[in-house]
Amino acid sequence: MPKSKIEVLNILGESIYPGERKEVNFDVANLHTSTPVNIPVIIERSKKPGPTVLFTAGIHGDEVNGVEIVRQLIAKGINQPKVGSIICMPVINVFGFINLKREFPDGRDLNRVFPGSPTGSLAGRVAYKLIHEVIPHVDLIVDFHTGGSGRFNAPQIRYSKDNTELNDLAQAFGAPFVLYSKNLSKSFRTTCSKQGKQLLLFEGGKSFHIDDVVTNTGVNGSKRLLKHLGMLKTVFKSNKPKRDCVFINESKWLRAKYSGMFKATMAVGSYVEKDDILGHITDPYGKFNYFVRAKNNGFIINVNESPIVYQGDALFHISLDVKQ
Repeated sequence: MPKSKIEVLNILGESIYPGERKEVNFDVANLHTSTPVNIPVIIERSKKPGPTVLFTAGIHGDEVNGVEIVRQLIAKGINQPKVGSIICMPVINVFGFINLKREFPDGRDLNRVFPGSPTGSLAGRVAYKLIHEVIPHVDLIVDFHTGGSGRFNAPQIRYSKDNTELNDLAQAFGAPFVLYSKNLSKSFRTTCSKQGKQLLLFEGGKSFHIDDVVTNTGVNGSKRLLKHLGMLKTVFKSNKPKRDCVFINESKWLRAKYSGMFKATMAVGSYVEKDDILGHITDPYGKFNYFVRAKNNGFIINVNESPIVYQGDALFHISLDVKQ
């Protein structure tokens, strides 16, 4: 990561000097009641030169576990760098966060409209401002997400397999899993990649839910990453994760063969073997009980926790090819 001469950081119309802490506003539009909506951006700078790391969460308004991780980074002072600068944006999609919805009020998924437009939809304008007024100033982004639609993700880091520069950073973060995944069109990750900005995408937990294991994994991983970059100012006693990171080259969803009431019996993160019973689907009348079995050996990296499923619904995301 770059360690250039430290200079004044001019971002979102504000000047932040070396050694200074400042909270600036990322404002795009008011609510329909004309009430101003300010998205706080917390910036902490060291007097010593070093990388600029951006922690983001809440691109989807219902992914509150990511918001909690970034909140803890701020509350515990982890965002106060020994060198360089740390920028925290805990809630990017504040409109969805206020309305308890994944999307923007216009129904758009912010993570599918990048790089956005200054004259486009509300989501597109937020995307445009983020890409043009914040991202040019950073060297590395850590973007926190959760599973959607009742699906619980094991804590994992995602990036494309061809981006080998991120392997060391992913190892340093120390999440239980690294899932190689392709960059999606018009996503935040893809747009940052095109601008030459490195991004680690963290997935963990599910929407509208805060899980202590996921939160601790995200916070401790961020601390390990900052220590790896020489930026961690606070004392960190436990620097090694409990288990080695598993790199997953391929994975596949196991889908429901029948509709009914669903109960998983195998926990997320578990290693399973072919034909192991993972859960069962029943009907409300006690006449039907179908056992869901694994089709291959692998790690369960996502479990559907919805009690009701339909035929074809994704139940378990299981690794196919791993390296340890």
